[in-house]
Amino acid sequence: MTGRIFTNIAAAAAIAGLALACGAPAQAQEFGSPELIAAAKAEGKLVYYTANFAEVEQQVIKAFNKRFPEIKVEMVRAPGGQLITRVKTEAAAGKLIADVVDHSDRALMQPLADMFQDYAPPNAADYNPEAQIAPQLWPRVTLVWAIAYNTELVKNPPKTWMDLTKPEYNKLTGQVIAPSGGTTWTRVMFERQVLGEDYWAKQAATHPVLYPSGAPMSDSLVRGEIAMGPLLYNAIYPKQKDGAPIQIFFPPEGAPVNPYATGIPKTAAHPNAAKLFLNWCLSKEGQTFMIKELGNLTSLKVPPAYPEGFDPKMVKVWFPKFDEYVKLHAAWVAEWNKAYGYGQ
Repeated sequence: MTGRIFTNIAAAAAIAGLALACGAPAQAQEFGSPELIAAAKAEGKLVYYTANFAEVEQQVIKAFNKRFPEIKVEMVRAPGGQLITRVKTEAAAGKLIADVVDHSDRALMQPLADMFQDYAPPNAADYNPEAQIAPQLWPRVTLVWAIAYNTELVKNPPKTWMDLTKPEYNKLTGQVIAPSGGTTWTRVMFERQVLGEDYWAKQAATHPVLYPSGAPMSDSLVRGEIAMGPLLYNAIYPKQKDGAPIQIFFPPEGAPVNPYATGIPKTAAHPNAAKLFLNWCLSKEGQTFMIKELGNLTSLKVPPAYPEGFDPKMVKVWFPKFDEYVKLHAAWVAEWNKAYGYGQ
């Protein structure tokens, strides 16, 4: 009897050791407790509102489902302003169906912070607190601006931000409009604060084609309808990976960076699935996937990787000061619109 008990104990210990080797406890520690994971799987789905590019987020969802295939993610994608309007309207009517809201404009999300429940990922201490605007809202995504050009059209490519003001590039560049959302507002702030108050006028003098967001501008660049312009790295990098004749670089004057604000509404019908999804996105695994495959940066204090072509020793990362991000927005966007003749 004693020998049998000993054998059973040894077998149990071996199974526990095998589970540890396979990463089961590590998974629980990285993505949440076993109870949370079980509850999330029982819910089986979540509704995800995002202002990010749909094709990019579909890749994120696919990667999440490789780890947790039991949970269906129903995505609703809308441009920044429209998404905030939808969230406010649904919430006022008591019909907000989102389990996760993911937004590029932290200034628009901060006033809504009380709509979101208390939440922190297991690795909360690993995140840069400067990237967070409220305890409930987390920088699930951190995006960076670069300059891209079509190699079949451009034989004398730009090398700096200021090069985009050259007369020789007249009617060859594209620009995402300043009112399009928080990521573009970050770029607009950078242009004025780093490149100079006259940069918009100089660049607008080259008669760029204006786009409502980065997705159609990226498509136009690949098709050769424009030759170059500033784009979010994650908007154009997947097209370069797919073989498009695109070159991307980070100019020496700096690379504007925009952390998102993402949270779980208090009214979430699938709160456990929402927490598991965010836990995975904010984990080292999730952030590494978004960096290597999508071209994101990260707000982790110690980046697990960098996107292709990004040398942290060479690239000057530029974060906007959040108080200025909020208070300068209306006046500077109006001035940008005037400089570029948008909506005039």
